[in-house]
Amino acid sequence: MIKVIIIGSGNVAQHLIAAFQDSQNLGSEIELVQVFSRQTANLSHVLDYDKIADDWNALVEADLYIIAVSDDAIAEVSSQLPFKNRLVVHTSGSVSLNALDDNNRKGVFYPLQTFTKNKAVDFKTIPICLESENATDFQLLDKVAKAISDKVFAINSEQRKALHVAAVFVNNFTNHLYQIGSEICQEHQVPFEILKPLIAETAQKIMVLSPEEAQTGPAKRNDSATIEAHEAFLSNENYLKIYKTLTQSIQHNGKKL
Repeated sequence: MIKVIIIGSGNVAQHLIAAFQDSQNLGSEIELVQVFSRQTANLSHVLDYDKIADDWNALVEADLYIIAVSDDAIAEVSSQLPFKNRLVVHTSGSVSLNALDDNNRKGVFYPLQTFTKNKAVDFKTIPICLESENATDFQLLDKVAKAISDKVFAINSEQRKALHVAAVFVNNFTNHLYQIGSEICQEHQVPFEILKPLIAETAQKIMVLSPEEAQTGPAKRNDSATIEAHEAFLSNENYLKIYKTLTQSIQHNGKKL
């Protein structure tokens, strides 16, 4: 059995805990032996108490330690581990492998997905991006990742940084645009629900078309009359600025404005 310990109790940590427990229930060779958290109450509903540690010196020996904490805490947490020459990885999309303390062998175990508390996900569909300092450690990471996901990739730190930036565009920024759309609807007493089939169809199209092929709308058509009407309609200066910037970007097909 490959023994795994998770360090952290936030959204990513809790989803990983669930994924490893499901995998273990299906008879995989990966065993989640312990989870470390200063806030043990955060884990009482997802894990047996005897598997939770809140003292660094209580950590048991494992084959892999996964640090699933906020980006700015990774370096500090890795420096507090009371052992040497074990495989320690973090789950961040934007933090370098080198942020981990030199006392241990380093790696990255990055699940590329948005995680929300109490919102279940199918981990089998989530891409996991792996990086390590040597081939032996990568083989172990690959085996662990494939126990919970069908989509595992070797991605170096620079590539992972590019993926994380791209993910902000396609996920965080897109969701913010949903919020803007929702506020415009609310202001004019229109149900946001009406837009949901459009949102779903747009997301579905890029599963079979490239984003460039899927692009529609007045900016794509260079429909200046509609664009001018929309700009005149938008009284919120911030929304108007965003509208103009995105319109110009579409018209220039992503080239420098």
